[in-house]
Amino acid sequence: MKRFGLAVLGLLVVLAVTGYALRKTITVRLVERLAERNFASSLLGELPDGLHVALCGAGSPLPDPKRSGPCTAVIAGERVFIVDAGAGSSRVLSRMRVPQERISAVLLTHFHSDHIDGLGELLMQRWANSGSASPTPVHGPTGVSAVVDGFNLSYRDDQRYRVAHHGADTMPPSGAGAVAHPFAVPAVGEGRIVLESDGLTITAFLVDHTPVHPAVGYRFDFRGRSVVVSGDTKKDANLQRFATGVDLLVHEALNPQLVGLLNQAAARADRPRLVKISDDILDYHTTPVEAAEIARDADVGYLLYNHIVPPLPLPPMEDIFVDGVADTWSGPVRLGRDGTLARLPADSDVIELEELL
Repeated sequence: MKRFGLAVLGLLVVLAVTGYALRKTITVRLVERLAERNFASSLLGELPDGLHVALCGAGSPLPDPKRSGPCTAVIAGERVFIVDAGAGSSRVLSRMRVPQERISAVLLTHFHSDHIDGLGELLMQRWANSGSASPTPVHGPTGVSAVVDGFNLSYRDDQRYRVAHHGADTMPPSGAGAVAHPFAVPAVGEGRIVLESDGLTITAFLVDHTPVHPAVGYRFDFRGRSVVVSGDTKKDANLQRFATGVDLLVHEALNPQLVGLLNQAAARADRPRLVKISDDILDYHTTPVEAAEIARDADVGYLLYNHIVPPLPLPPMEDIFVDGVADTWSGPVRLGRDGTLARLPADSDVIELEELL
């Protein structure tokens, strides 16, 4: 028995030494396989026909290790639409294997910095991966043209460098940047159809993010399934009107109790500007319980929280964040994070959520 133990120990030592000696070779092989997998596979090929939602950024301007800047990918069949493009969202899309060359359009809810500061990278990745001869369409309420013009100007030299380096066949100059598609802000109770083609209808509606104006949410209808993305808003009856009966409500949420803790910490640290800002943001966002009330009263199928404020680095904070929600609404609910995927197969009532990252 002793000899057997020594033999096993000797074998383990040999394996360890061999593994250490071949570590570079093994690492190279792993990198090759991972690269082949990422280049050859696509999330779209794994989804059934239908309407699907992938959170490419579930956070806010505050740093959160689990949540990048606001970004929601809505997949209708083979088409990908991006609602807002916060910092880091393009990289999250890549990690989720959502092909950015398949982006049909970007839709902006409003022009707060955290909703647009990842737009430049997203536009560049879509151009580089697709070789498209046409710039990316960016839809948004009045004012979107100035945003798009600013990004086009800021990235003008970058675009020139890439064409010079890779060639016009690889990076067609006409496909760089974005083209704005502004729409008039709809009145309360009215929807503005932003896009309607091949069975898909995207409708913009007014939300209340005062003093931010304009601010809109979007409703997607495709193959018997429906999704509403709230954008930033306080609890709003107009949003509830457009969310009535939808399968999935993707709604922003801010927990006042946890923000209050940040406010008190800023006061103790003698940071008066942070005290003021953390107090101000309470009046133009929706609490988790208020979003649950909307879900209940609109009779939605599933509630998915995004634009989570504040960051939730500790797991127990997630329980505090949704405290009271179960007493308000008995339906299914999930706290979103980067990589949350909702599958809504066509012409059914199935809603399946999973975490990809």
